[in-house]
Amino acid sequence: MRILDIINSTTVFFQKKGLESPRLQIELLLAHHLNLKRLDLYLQFERELSDSELEPLREMVKKRAAGMPLQHITRIAPFYGRDFIVTEDVLIPRPETEQLVEFALGKLRGMHPVDARKLRVLDLCTGSGIIGITLALEMDGIEIVAADISQAALEIARRNAGKHLTEEKAVEFIHSDLFSSLAGRFDLVMTNPPYIATDIIGTLSREVQCDPVLALDGGADGLEVIRKIMIGSPHFLQPEGWLLIEIGHDQAVPLADLFSKNKFQSTGIFKDISGFDRIATGQMAPTVI
Repeated sequence: MRILDIINSTTVFFQKKGLESPRLQIELLLAHHLNLKRLDLYLQFERELSDSELEPLREMVKKRAAGMPLQHITRIAPFYGRDFIVTEDVLIPRPETEQLVEFALGKLRGMHPVDARKLRVLDLCTGSGIIGITLALEMDGIEIVAADISQAALEIARRNAGKHLTEEKAVEFIHSDLFSSLAGRFDLVMTNPPYIATDIIGTLSREVQCDPVLALDGGADGLEVIRKIMIGSPHFLQPEGWLLIEIGHDQAVPLADLFSKNKFQSTGIFKDISGFDRIATGQMAPTVI
């Protein structure tokens, strides 16, 4: 079959299966399978694939049609202009999380420690490590610690660090249940924690339900992990340090109350590119616990 024939027939097949952007889906699968850039497919529309080339592609198409995320099939997910390794052990990065990185960079660039030390950053619930690694690549003069309760996730994070980082730009990965194995204070704590209510998980799309439950389940109201982070952060933040949290679209009101109860000031809730509440920010008082 020619590449063009494969694209056309699979587009119709994916449409019947209810997949969004069906043509884009098969083009991305084909480009990955043939180790081509997606646009290069258009220059090779007449190329015929052999049976040995078609067989693994058919398997990938079946998996995608059954609801397996594209990123789990290719083992690659884009984030902030770079490709990261992902598996079933880590959350697939979403575009909204890039805004969390933007907020962090903005806060860090405005910080000037009086003792000229490096700024210290904690990436909590790091998963695949994309947030901490991206910060390390985007900004000099910072020390980054990334923590997660999942050893399997940390293994993926270390592989991503090996792929993208050098000795000059490193991230320290620590196995920790939130703050339990951490020490010292940080100028900024940022996190994309589990924030979906337990009862809601079963109603999410097939693709999202392929993410590890550990990275999704925020307890009965979705705030169980966030509460622990709020309570623990004042003990690990420098005076006037910042906490940045990716949140659910309906969590702004309870978040404002949690910030108030845990000695934060200069708090804010910011919307994502789709207009939903997505980033919660809070600054510690000039004196800390």
